[in-house]
Amino acid sequence: MYFIRLIRPLNLSIVALTMYGLGWYFESIYGASSEYGIFSLTFNLLVFSTVMIAAAGNIINDYFDIKADRINKPEKLIIGKYIKRRIAIVSHWGMNFTAFFIAVYLSWIMDSFWYMFIHLFSINILWFYSMKGKRLFLSGNILIAGLTAMVPILVGFYFKQVYSSIPVLELENLNEYPMLAQSGSNYTLLLSFFLAAFAFILNLAREIVKDMEDVEGDKKLPARTLPIVLGDQKSKWIVAVILFGTVIGSLLFWFLIDNITLTSIFPIAFSGFLILIVYALLPKSSSKKEYKRINHLIKLAMVAGLLIPIYWNLLVIYG
Repeated sequence: MYFIRLIRPLNLSIVALTMYGLGWYFESIYGASSEYGIFSLTFNLLVFSTVMIAAAGNIINDYFDIKADRINKPEKLIIGKYIKRRIAIVSHWGMNFTAFFIAVYLSWIMDSFWYMFIHLFSINILWFYSMKGKRLFLSGNILIAGLTAMVPILVGFYFKQVYSSIPVLELENLNEYPMLAQSGSNYTLLLSFFLAAFAFILNLAREIVKDMEDVEGDKKLPARTLPIVLGDQKSKWIVAVILFGTVIGSLLFWFLIDNITLTSIFPIAFSGFLILIVYALLPKSSSKKEYKRINHLIKLAMVAGLLIPIYWNLLVIYG
């Protein structure tokens, strides 16, 4: 039970759902592949290995954060209290080795070193982030936001390979798929990078808010997070500016894509509404409880955006 809490199953579920949702969306446009589709062994191994790396990252993050967590969130402290440090580190490396061997297999099957490279890169970045990166000024926030953004890109690259020589299906409702007409064969990568940029911006803001929430414990590490170096007020301004990037992106999305409707943009509008609430709450926030609320709002906005391919597919099927 405590081990399950340690790996954060909700976050892992979001990663998996993002990957399956995006894959399902691409299959509805290009057709399902029995050998490489979302129900294939190959794609399921890709999702499983990605989830394994994320779970291992959660373990090693808590492993190096024991001192800070005793102050920031003593009620959630697991390593050293319910799970021995030795068990935690062995589990971390076991998951990473499993994920890497799967990546080697995927690189062989898909004839690309990309999977082996990105898995090894992610494993090492998560180790560096947990051991030292998160204690550095802003760079740790950028690293973890970048890894979050890699999830949709990983799916986009995978299906770009699968559908490299397959034309779009002749569907009657093809025009109902946003951005498809303008992007053609590059659609998988274009949509994936759009989702990745959205995830990067929101997660970067969220990581800074989390640092504002955890200032007291982070001082014990010692860490040089943005709130510790610049203070809460300047950090709030930086968060506000970063979040404004999603507003600009949403407006560009609305004006530059021909077949976007109010119905199809609803999840993005919902994310925008949540961000407006964040703007209203942020200036007056000062306690851990208030920062945690903002953290959850930004996370919900990010999830709503990442799951937009599922919404678009359901809109085409049942709309």
